[in-house]
Amino acid sequence: MALDIEKSTTALVVIDLQKGIASMGRPLAPYNADTVIKNAASIADAFRRNGMLVFLVHVVASEKDRLNVVVDDNPWGAMGARSPDWADFVLELGPKESDVIITKKQWGAFYGTDLELQLRRRGIKTIVLCGISTTHGVESTARFAYEYGFNQIFAEDAMTAMTDEMHNSSINNVFKRMGRVRKTREIIEAFDVSVIE
Repeated sequence: MALDIEKSTTALVVIDLQKGIASMGRPLAPYNADTVIKNAASIADAFRRNGMLVFLVHVVASEKDRLNVVVDDNPWGAMGARSPDWADFVLELGPKESDVIITKKQWGAFYGTDLELQLRRRGIKTIVLCGISTTHGVESTARFAYEYGFNQIFAEDAMTAMTDEMHNSSINNVFKRMGRVRKTREIIEAFDVSVIE
């Protein structure tokens, strides 16, 4: 199905493409961090060229203020010491002056932040979602967005997880039930004529 994107009511939301997460050295699949960053940056650049909003979300949480619930499996381990630029966005993304920055302290970008308010104030009805990781930050954000009534487009090749199985499970069993899943190029071609020329 062809993708129709209304520029004035669509925003890009990029999850956790920050130096400390993109360079953690964990295995990622089906795409490596460089591919995800390249594709997310391409979408962000196209949005900016077309006067559309870009929301950059990063996590800034310490041991004191992050959610510390009891779990059976902690894949991230103890937070430990972090470099001073751990929460800085990767250089390829900016931020640019027109971008909206959202700071969170947990997986999802809605809980405990003003993301919903900032989207509503700007008349946004549809979000294009991407980032790391598919199964954590992206999926948590997507579930809230669905319940808040936002239309969603998922940039499948601008997100990744720890395994192919994890990524594909979110894509096929969750995201396709909450919105539309497309590749980076399909998304850009839906509204940016410069990519077609």
